[in-house]
Amino acid sequence: MTASNKITGVVFTDIGQGASFMALEWVQRAIREKVGFAPHPGTLNLRLESVEAKQSWKELKESHEGIDVPPAETSFCHARCYLARFTQSPRSDKDDGTVAVLVPEVDSYPEDKLEVIAPYHVKDTLKVKDGDHLTLEFVGK
Repeated sequence: MTASNKITGVVFTDIGQGASFMALEWVQRAIREKVGFAPHPGTLNLRLESVEAKQSWKELKESHEGIDVPPAETSFCHARCYLARFTQSPRSDKDDGTVAVLVPEVDSYPEDKLEVIAPYHVKDTLKVKDGDHLTLEFVGK
């Protein structure tokens, strides 16, 4: 990858579909099994604003396989997860700070949007609000 494995985005509130999806029992189970943590039932949205961030994200998806999250029901799409850590992430003996970016595999999904899943409520834990900048460092697959 020619670009950095660190990508910065701006926190924003979207229409709330991520929370209802993440609350589904089969989604919770699949994330636990595939990604390795029990996700908080919601997502944190980051908007990529810079050309560099958008290019880095495109290159990362092309060069990293990610983790396949198949649907339990045919009415849902496949998704892919990319492991990351917030550069200002809290870490403890029980938690290494790993989060994941969940990408639904649908044609209309915005290229400049990252939906972050974590084992905690990100806004409360990191004390961030809409308009704040957060940086993810991608790790692993």
